[in-house]
Formats: sequence, C-alpha cells, structure tokens
Amino acid sequence: MRTRQEDTSVNLSQDYAALASIIKAWGRELGFQDIRIANAKADVSRTEAELVQWSEQGHHGEMHYMVKHGSKRTRPEELVPGTQRVISVRMNYTPPVVKDSWQVLQNSNRAFISRYALGRDYHKVLRARLQKLADKITTEVDTFNYRAFSDSAPVTEVAWAEKSGLGWRGKHTLLLSREAGSLFFLGEMFIDLPLPVDDPLDSYCGSCTRCIDICPTKAIIGPYKLDARRCISYLTIELKGSIPEDLRPLIGNRIYGCDDCQLVCPWNKFSVITDETDFSVRHGLDDVSLVELFAWNQEEFDSKLAGNPIRRIGYEQWLRNIAIGLGNAPSSMAIITALHARCDDASDLVREHVQWALQQHENKI
Repeated sequence: MRTRQEDTSVNLSQDYAALASIIKAWGRELGFQDIRIANAKADVSRTEAELVQWSEQGHHGEMHYMVKHGSKRTRPEELVPGTQRVISVRMNYTPPVVKDSWQVLQNSNRAFISRYALGRDYHKVLRARLQKLADKITTEVDTFNYRAFSDSAPVTEVAWAEKSGLGWRGKHTLLLSREAGSLFFLGEMFIDLPLPVDDPLDSYCGSCTRCIDICPTKAIIGPYKLDARRCISYLTIELKGSIPEDLRPLIGNRIYGCDDCQLVCPWNKFSVITDETDFSVRHGLDDVSLVELFAWNQEEFDSKLAGNPIRRIGYEQWLRNIAIGLGNAPSSMAIITALHARCDDASDLVREHVQWALQQHENKI
C-alpha cells in the first residue's frame, strides 16, 4: 500500500483501521448515507438453512436465480475468490416531491408504483458510485481485488448488511435502520483487504406485526417469512406469465411493486428524503391515471421509461399489470373504452387480462 501524504500521514499498510475510516468518509461523500463492513467468513449457517427451507417450500416461485447458485449466494469467497470483507452501503430513495402513497392507493383510478421506481434505475446509480469508491481506494492501495454489486448477482444483501451493522432484518424481510427505516437501496463491495469489521445490531421490531397484518395478499406468512408467489412485487415484476385470478382483485391499483408493509412500519417515520436527483419523480409516475398509462404505445413505454427500473419488465407485462388495475377500478365508460381498445392486442397475455378486467365491469354501467 501507499503512504497517504497528508498533514497527519498514515501508513495504511500497517493501519487498516485508518483505511476503513477513510473508505467510510469517501462513501458518505459519494452519497451513501451509511457504510459498514462485515467479515466475509462470518457464520452463514442460519441464513443458508433458511434459504434452503424457503426454496424447498417453493416460496421463490419462478425466481430460479434465487436458488441455482447454491452456496455462492451466501459465501462471498465462492463467488469472488479471495474476498475477506463485505462492504455494505445504503442510499435513501424517497424523493423530496412525491404524491402521498396512501392517497394514490385509495384512488382506484390512479396507478400506484412502488416509490423506489419513480426515477432512475437504482442499479446503475449505486454501481456507478461503488465504482467511484473503488477508484478512490485505488489511490491509497497499490493492489487489491474487488467486485461491486447492487441487486445484480447472487448475493444475500440483507444478510450481509445485517452482519455489517447497517441495520436488522425486519419481519417483512427487508432491512431496517433506526436512522432511516427501510426506504433505501443497498449495495455491496466484496474486497480482499482485511479491514476491521463493524458489530451487528439488535432487532428492534419487538412484538409489532403491522407489516404482516397489512399485506394485501397475505404474502408475509409469518415473521421473517415471505411467500413470494403471493407478493404483489413478485406478481407484477418477477412473474412473467398469467397472474393467478384469485390474487388479481387483491392487487388493487398497484401496477409495479407494493409498499404497504413499509408504509405502516413505525420505523419509517425516521425515513429521510433523498437529495439524489436521479431518484426524483419522472413523467408524473407518482400520481397518474391507469387509463393514461394504458394508452401508451410501445414507443412511449420505451422512451418515457428509459433508464427507469420499470422498463425491465417489458411492455407486455406493463399492460398486463395495468389491465388488472383497470379491472379493479370503479366502472366507467372511460375504463371500458380503454379496455376494449386492447381486446385484440397481439399478446395472448394482455388479451387474457383485458378480458378478465372487462368481466369485472359487466352490468355495472
């Protein structure tokens, strides 16, 4: 390692504690609200056992990537040989100007989109910042190996964030922080430097079950247990085919993701507004009518959602999701007309959900 040439010169080859402190300072300068370090060789037996049980019960649904990598998902050194530490970061995402979520959810003619997806794709934002952090470390360390992630590889990010002391795993399975609730993104850097590690935190969920009680589809089947096959985020984003009919009425107007379990969490009264402009609302997606979105053609979908995480699901799933929202909305001629306009859509999937939606409005006008 190089010697840092400052007024208080530190030989980083002998002082990894100083390097860790510098890395954390750089991380905050780059826009991460917190940054912590975990031992990559920490005991993961409990996490592995829970993951195996979860997959054996089929709770992963069609997310085969959640199980196909085996122990690489929980053991960093198997994914990136030589890894000694996992640096976990969080970045707040609530934009400063955004329509109140409950008001949108209560207006069935409007489209509710999970608040993390209103701006730029977080995968790109976090990975770019993590790369800048790695570049800064390079100025202090002659040689080191690393790999950065943001929900982009088989990494149990909540588990590693928990081990690093970034927060604790809530009963809804998301990471919680006493300073920021759960409305933030996570990112990781696997690194082969023996940095000092941070202590994990205790859980502060107590006896609270609000997240379990509020779930529209009862996907949270118990504390820390999620059946993804019933989760609206899974159904509207991960599931590629037909959404089960019995779950369609429960989806309401949620066309991309679901925030209910976070909206009722007491810890989110501490959530912090982001100053990251990339996460600002684009194209009024925080409060827009279902009919308006359903009228978008392929070109509009591609152009308006360029750089947005929603574009990842594709136009067909987008229309499928909105059709369900229209089926759950109060009957009106505007909705009936919008649905009839897509009765002959080229997609079997879209036509199926449009027909279902029209059936919900039969004899109601």
